Amino acid sequence: MTDNLPPAAMAKSASNLAAQIYVQLKTDIFDFRLLPGDRFSEGDIATRMQVSRTPVRQALFWLQREGYVEVHFRSGWQVRAFDFKYFEDLYEIRVMMETTAIAKIVASDAASRLEALRETWCVPVKQQLEDSATVAAMDEAFHARLVAAVGNQEMARMHEEVTEKIRIIRRLDFTKKPRIAATYKEHGAILKAIFAGDAALAQQMIGAHIAESQAEVKRITLYMMQAARERYAAREGR
Repeated sequence: MTDNLPPAAMAKSASNLAAQIYVQLKTDIFDFRLLPGDRFSEGDIATRMQVSRTPVRQALFWLQREGYVEVHFRSGWQVRAFDFKYFEDLYEIRVMMETTAIAKIVASDAASRLEALRETWCVPVKQQLEDSATVAAMDEAFHARLVAAVGNQEMARMHEEVTEKIRIIRRLDFTKKPRIAATYKEHGAILKAIFAGDAALAQQMIGAHIAESQAEVKRITLYMMQAARERYAAREGR
């Protein structure tokens, strides 16, 4: 029984429970079990997860801070509507940071800091991984390490924040096999240009690479949202 725990232990237990609820709700949003525009109360979530409202409220405040949900006075919570202009702005910031990183890496002759990336991405087709979740994580690491190679910790932190905000749609880029193969090819070409000292070519390629990823995830997101709405309507007998 948590009632018999000392205050510090009770606080830690409550925080852990809030973290679990946060992860579950975020997964529900990412997987479109909670759709953009869906409204719910803290009591709805507490009942569904069989927990008290306190950790639910804490988890929702975390999600609100990250921009996934909104709270409305007297009418509860709502999953934030998809604003593709918002995501387009974030992708634009990504391009600016990553092209700047490439310029600085080439100018400072720091390509050797990317050697581990070259060992990961510049491999024969037979050695390329195919699991979408694994490649998605590797792709995120590729872009993060590219920025981190500059050595500017604040820039790396800001890039990480942008990455977190677009993860809800960006992770969908690897649900189709051709995109995995294309990512290996494009990452390899970008690294080749950087190691050759051709910053302009590498910048051009990473801009095109990010733009194609952005277009693909938008198409998939719209499709998945529509499919989720149709399933919901069918379940409700509409």
